Amino acid sequence: MSLTELSAAELLQRLRSGEVSATDAAKACLDRIEQVNDRVNAIVRVDRAKVLEDAGKVDQKRAAGQPVGALAGLPVVVKDLLCTQGEPTTCGSRMLRDFSPPYDATAVAKLRSADGVILGKANLDEFAMGGSTESSIFGPTRNPWDTSRVAGGSSGGSAAAVAASLAPLAIGTDTGGSIRQPAGLCGITGLKPTYGRISRYGLIAFASSLDQIGPMAHSAEDCALLLEVLAGHDPRDATSVDRPVPQYRESLITPLKGLKLGVVKDHFGAGLDEEVAAAVERAIDVYRSLGAEIRDVALPHGRYGVATYYVIAPCEASSNLARYEGVHYGYRTDEGQLLAELDAERKQLLAAGDKRAAENLDTALVRMYRKSRSEGFGPEVKRRIMLGTYALSAGYYDAYYVKALKVRRLIRQDFDRAFEQVDLIVGPVTPSTAFKIGEKTNDPLAMYREDLYTVTANLAGIAGIAFPCGQSKAGLPIGVQLQSPPFQEETLLRAAHQFQMATDWHKRRPALEK
Repeated sequence: MSLTELSAAELLQRLRSGEVSATDAAKACLDRIEQVNDRVNAIVRVDRAKVLEDAGKVDQKRAAGQPVGALAGLPVVVKDLLCTQGEPTTCGSRMLRDFSPPYDATAVAKLRSADGVILGKANLDEFAMGGSTESSIFGPTRNPWDTSRVAGGSSGGSAAAVAASLAPLAIGTDTGGSIRQPAGLCGITGLKPTYGRISRYGLIAFASSLDQIGPMAHSAEDCALLLEVLAGHDPRDATSVDRPVPQYRESLITPLKGLKLGVVKDHFGAGLDEEVAAAVERAIDVYRSLGAEIRDVALPHGRYGVATYYVIAPCEASSNLARYEGVHYGYRTDEGQLLAELDAERKQLLAAGDKRAAENLDTALVRMYRKSRSEGFGPEVKRRIMLGTYALSAGYYDAYYVKALKVRRLIRQDFDRAFEQVDLIVGPVTPSTAFKIGEKTNDPLAMYREDLYTVTANLAGIAGIAFPCGQSKAGLPIGVQLQSPPFQEETLLRAAHQFQMATDWHKRRPALEK
C-alpha cells in the first residue's frame, strides 16, 4: 500500500516511529497530485518547493531531538477560503484572484504550530456559495468515484482531495452543509463542529452566524486528530467559545451500549432516493447491533430549514460582500475603458441635446463600483447578494429577515427538545448520490434542495458528522449523518468511529487511474 492510501492515523504512526519522514510523505502526496489532480481539479495551488521546505523543517526538528507537534509532518490541504500569509487566497473568485493575505488564519497557524505540512489550497464554490463546486474560477471539481459527477460543495475540493488520496487530511468550511454534503458524496468523513468551537479568524466570511471550519479525512479517528489541533478559544474571534478542548481520540473506543439515537421520520419521506434510504436504514441496523437504542423524534420546523437558510445566509452575504468594491482591495475594472465609455455616453447625450441627462450620469466612481462588482462576482454570488439586499431593504426587513430569525429559533428549540430524549440524531446527508456536472446549474432551487438535511444544524449552531455507509448500484458513495447537541463532538466522533470499526466503507478508495 502506497503512503497516499494510508489514513492519517496510519501515516502518523509511521512518522512517529521514524519509518517514514515528513519529506517522504510530502513527496508522495505531491507526486500523487501531479499524477491525478488534472482529472479531479481538487487542488488549485501547490508550491512544491515550499511544501518540501516545510516538510524538511519537521524532519530537522525530529533529527535534532526536538519535540514535534501533534501532526508530526502530516500533509494537509486547506480550503481556499482561509487566509495563508503571503500566498493567494482567492475564494474561487475573480474578485480575489490576486489577493495574498498579510496573515494566517488561526486554523492555518494552528496547523503550522502542530507541524502539519500544508500541501496546497483546495477548490471551492465561489465564496463558498454552492453545493457542487462548479462555480469556481478554476473550473469544477470532479468526483473521484465518477469524474462526470460533482464532488459536492462548497468544500468539494477538500473532499475530493481526500477521496482521491491527494492528502490524508483536509480543512473545509460548513455554512449549510458544505463539509458534510461533499463528504457524503465523495465517501469520506467530514465533521461540522459546534459554532464557536473553532476560531473563524482569517476565514473569509460568507454568512458569519453560520460559517464553521472543520476537519475532513478518511475516518472519524483522523477527524478527531485534526479537531484536537484546530479547536480552542481565540480572543481574535468574538464568537469563539472559551471552554476546554477534550482529547477526542481518547473516548473513541468507548462502546455504544446505552447510546440513544433519534430517527426523524420526515427525513425518510418524499424526495429521498430509495438507495440512499436503504443504506441509511442499514446503518441504523448496525447501530442497533452495537448496542444503541433507536427512538423516533420529531423536528417539526425542519421543513422550513431551507427557506429560512436562504433568507438568512444571503442577507449576511450581502452585508459581508459589500466590502468588495474595487477600492480597498479586490478586483477593479479597467478604469481607462470605463472613463472612455462614460465620455462617449456624455458626448452622445450632448449631441442629442439632452444636457440634463448628460449632467446626471453616474459618476466615474459609482460606475467603477458597479462594474467592478459586476465583473468580479460570478452568477451565484450575485444571485445571493441580490436576494439578501432585497430581504434587508426597507419594507421587507421585518417580513423576511426578522421572520427567518424567529423560525431559526424554533428550529433550535426543536433540536433542544429532541436532545432531551436522545443523545444523537441519525439520518441521511443528501437526498441522492452525486449528480452529473451541469445537471443543476441552471436550476438554483434544485441545487438548494441538496441542503435539505444539513442546513438546520447550522441554523441551530449544533454539531454534525457525515461518513460513508454504503454505495449505490452505480458504485457511488452514500453517506449517513449524525447530529449532536452543542459541544458533544466527543459523542459524535465515538459513534462514527464505532460504526467504522464494524464496517469497511471508509476504507474503500475510488479506482482513479492515471
